Amino acid sequence: MRRYGLAGELRRRIAEGDMELTAKAALSAIRATDGYWEEAWEAVLGELTRLGPAERRRLVDVLVEGFHERGQDPDRRTDSLTLVSALSWDFPDDPLTAERFAELAELGRVNHYYWYGARLDLLAKAEITRGRALAPAVVAFFRRSALTGYEPHPAPEGTDRPVLNVGEEWAERAMADATGPDWEALLAHLTTATASRPTATWDKRARTLADTLGEDHVRVTALRWLTLVGRPRTFPLECGPHDPDINSALDPYNANALRGLAWLLSLLPPRPDTARALGALVETSLKRIAGLGARNPKVANAGVVALSRIDGDEALAQLARLSTRMTHKNTAKLLDTALRTRATALGLSREEIEELAVPAYGLTEVGRSTHHLGEVTAELTTKGTRTHLTWKNAAGKPTRTVPASVRRDHADDLKDLKAAAKDIDKMLTAQSERLDRQFLARRTWSYETWRERYLDHPLVGTLARRLLWTVDGTPTGFAEGDLRTLTDTPVTTGTEVTLWHPVDRDPAEVMAWRDWLEHHEITQPFKQAHRELYLLTDAERTTSTYSNRFAAHVVRQHQFNSLAAIRGWRHKLRLCFDDDAPPAIRELPEWGLRAEFWIAGDGEEYDVDTTESGTYLRLRTDQVRFYPLGAPADPLPLTSIPPLVLSEVLRDIDLFVGVSSIGNDPTWQDGGPDGRFREYWTSYGFGDLTQSAQTRRTLLERLIPRLAIADRCTLEGRFLHVRGERHTYRIHLGSGNILMSPGDRYLCIVPKTNPEPHQHGYLPFEGDRMLAVILSKAMLLADDARITDQAILSQL
Repeated sequence: MRRYGLAGELRRRIAEGDMELTAKAALSAIRATDGYWEEAWEAVLGELTRLGPAERRRLVDVLVEGFHERGQDPDRRTDSLTLVSALSWDFPDDPLTAERFAELAELGRVNHYYWYGARLDLLAKAEITRGRALAPAVVAFFRRSALTGYEPHPAPEGTDRPVLNVGEEWAERAMADATGPDWEALLAHLTTATASRPTATWDKRARTLADTLGEDHVRVTALRWLTLVGRPRTFPLECGPHDPDINSALDPYNANALRGLAWLLSLLPPRPDTARALGALVETSLKRIAGLGARNPKVANAGVVALSRIDGDEALAQLARLSTRMTHKNTAKLLDTALRTRATALGLSREEIEELAVPAYGLTEVGRSTHHLGEVTAELTTKGTRTHLTWKNAAGKPTRTVPASVRRDHADDLKDLKAAAKDIDKMLTAQSERLDRQFLARRTWSYETWRERYLDHPLVGTLARRLLWTVDGTPTGFAEGDLRTLTDTPVTTGTEVTLWHPVDRDPAEVMAWRDWLEHHEITQPFKQAHRELYLLTDAERTTSTYSNRFAAHVVRQHQFNSLAAIRGWRHKLRLCFDDDAPPAIRELPEWGLRAEFWIAGDGEEYDVDTTESGTYLRLRTDQVRFYPLGAPADPLPLTSIPPLVLSEVLRDIDLFVGVSSIGNDPTWQDGGPDGRFREYWTSYGFGDLTQSAQTRRTLLERLIPRLAIADRCTLEGRFLHVRGERHTYRIHLGSGNILMSPGDRYLCIVPKTNPEPHQHGYLPFEGDRMLAVILSKAMLLADDARITDQAILSQL
């Protein structure tokens, strides 16, 4: 190859004794491969370091002169600086000292260098040889480069201090707290956590260090560090225009220490706050970062491993909660393995361990607990999926804020109460999602077990008492302190309990239960009595083995992927260079079936239709099919699929499309890249209603008459018409998009990420974000004379 020929030329120039030509030959040999190949550097350095002191002096002088030439190529200047640093280690004058210092300072402001062949480590070696320590930010740069470069390689000698990389708040706090050699030894040991699980040797060393420092002291200090993980960097790193958001990522060197920290905590006496902190670490580490994906799955996995090694209900509860929320494939697999292992050890099923893993968090009755702190009474209550902490003073009168005596005399108790409230909020959300997935689980419970784990459980009971259940074939709901039938007859005993589903119920019964829920003002945690039903259509009988009901949509891939994972589907992100396009799959072992949703990447233009990594930004949807488990080539007739399975699978897909379609994004009015999605955006954003949108319309028919703006609202076809002072508006019930008169002009109002929940009366269920968006837009537009948002006013 050419670089070997250039190395030969270098030897000839050296033999001739012409240092100017030698310098040119050396730089040419390095640049022949853009500095990417370590062999080029090794060949050049091997020849040049054999020069005598006088020859090296002459060569360095030539390189220094070339470095200062005007118009010099930046890469060539860096190569010259590197050669000078490597060849002048014994020169008394240390040429280009200031320039080398400036170059190293610049390196401290960037993430890493990708190609080890550039040999920037020689700059660091020159400083260390001269007895000068590298700046901590520069040390961090070389450590990151060693871990994340094209080829992993050791960091330069002399980069062992400080013990952690600067730039992250948790790490800087840890180094500030680590006073004394024992603490430093512990931090250093944490950085050796480079495997997926700790070894017995690693654990032994960690225990010894923790015992020396005091287990409880180590635990409290470590938990304080964990609260800082994920905070903004203490100084930003420079990012290129196409780089991922590295400032939101975790430093890869410090990430090893975080893994070790998680493992260490699992060796210490179990405490509720330890399990809580590890659960939070898992969530923080899986937060999605633009251009990168999950922030650091290895740290998340270490958190799961740590939780699985801790005995006690709190750690088990965190594993169960995380299993309902985490969508990263490897982490989800670890969580499942941990729960199955725990279940096997207890002689239980995976489903039973999830039920038993739900703690009460101090609740002494369903959705409520009372705590006496001196003369003050604190009450924890749940409403929906939110927890409220209220206070009464010694006289029994409510106070709006935490009494001063509690802050002064019961600070630890106050901290525990607030932590419990947050834990309850998270667990309620997780349990609501778990219950929503039970329709396809074919679960049955004995009456006594069901009452213990569901109806009368202090936490789960707040959800279970708002759902409908079938007791020995009789539908029941909970109201006024008792389980009751549709006629309000109490049900006090039974044998077998199942979760009620409307698919196999008479429509009149379904409507009657909706009225019953409304009469008792029960808001269900998710759609059950109002659940959409997706029954077989004539078109699907004609196609026989597949459904096109949700074909030809354009969805955002990453949002679709997250939703699919939460609902139990397996989907591999589509890349532009993939040869195949496997469908999204949901396996239904209880039914002996597998559902497939066929999808394909959309577009062909890199960086327009894909991310920097080549992942498609959008997908086009196609058929839905069903197969027997283990028979990938034999689709089943849709007529053979149980109605409950068909309805729930299609409901999942309606959710995926309804949430992730570009058609419900008000900012896509221009049709996206080259306007090629304009027709789809219009047809989806203002077209026929899906089943979920039709359910929304049915609800609005009952809800609107109770609103303060009822006289300004009417439902007509696919739209909610709202009469304002400036215009009349039509809000589409599927997408939430708005047209205004005259001329059906489009009005763009971008909703909040999490719109405020409806505050204007009874709603029969929670969780319909689009309903909240439509209602908030209706309230805004009915009083359009008071709109102050300039982005909206400019369109009116």
